[in-house]
Amino acid sequence: MNVPFLDLKAQLPLIRSEIEERFSRIIANTAFVCGREVKEFEETFADMHQAEHAVGLSSGTDGNHMALVCSGIGAGDEVILPANTFIATAEPISYVGATPVFVDVDESTYNIDVDKIEEKITPRTKAINPVHLFGQPADLDPILEIAKKHNLLVIEDAAQAHFAEYKDKKVGGVGDLASWSFYPGKNLGAWGEAGAITTNNEEIHQRAKVLRDHGSAKKYYHDVIGFNYRMSEFQAAVLNVKMMHIQKWTEQRRANAALYDSRLEGIEQIKTPNALDHVKHVYHLYVIRAAKRNDLQSYLKENGIGAGMHYPIPLHLTEAYAYLGHKKGDFPVAERLADEILSLPMYPELSEEHIDYVCKKIEDFITL
Repeated sequence: MNVPFLDLKAQLPLIRSEIEERFSRIIANTAFVCGREVKEFEETFADMHQAEHAVGLSSGTDGNHMALVCSGIGAGDEVILPANTFIATAEPISYVGATPVFVDVDESTYNIDVDKIEEKITPRTKAINPVHLFGQPADLDPILEIAKKHNLLVIEDAAQAHFAEYKDKKVGGVGDLASWSFYPGKNLGAWGEAGAITTNNEEIHQRAKVLRDHGSAKKYYHDVIGFNYRMSEFQAAVLNVKMMHIQKWTEQRRANAALYDSRLEGIEQIKTPNALDHVKHVYHLYVIRAAKRNDLQSYLKENGIGAGMHYPIPLHLTEAYAYLGHKKGDFPVAERLADEILSLPMYPELSEEHIDYVCKKIEDFITL
């Protein structure tokens, strides 16, 4: 049996005709950028995340960058973020001339350790940038309390957490603003690159709309120096169709995670995800921990099972951020996770038979 890490083709029969119909309309209207589909996406996406506003953008990384620019963060500032995340969280901090300040992560949730944030705050700190990693929301209440105490912004990186919930509130409308990715492999994925920000702040909303279009609220009248971060109508069309199905797909992911949990329960050498009671984990990734992670990944591959590493090198140890002067041991939890975590196949259409096979092969590896 072959079980791919991700199977994007599995959902095509359900959505293809709807998307092709919208594509045909776009082509007939010859309006390809920030038109009817983008407007529909922004309204629907904001509403589904209990946020006042959404601004469609050209990628998730652009969303992170836009969130920082709209927050007035720039040269000499500092932004606090977890050491265990994809580099797209940190890169835009560098783009604006600010410094990423890494914090170790919680051993049980893999999200930023809220007890270690305050010790990193300096007079230059302007924002806390929690990541809702793998689909589980970060612990937002204490983060918001710390931010209020020190007059900081909270910018949620929700790239992996579409429709996740924190204490019955959708992520993306809890902090000051949030950034989103719709890279094809995401829970809500486009057919190419796309991103967004959400916010309840009207000033940020209007600023983002101007900045994404070369700093122009009216064509050829440029109020500020902006960017070309406009969302394609084609990508918005894909997202609009997928949003009709995303709630069902999310529950399928959660059901698949529950199956993994039950099948792997009792295998002492494997640690399954710890989903907290007060959050709704949406399982962008189903991530286990294993002491012999590399050997396990190789064994699964030999048996036709795709598995990934998210992420094998903590950001503070990457060459890109060597200039910050960090060394091994600075963030021990993130470093342990980098050596132990393995992402198993996870997508809505994954069958119980697939999950049983994956778990059986994990059990076989343990007993070798």
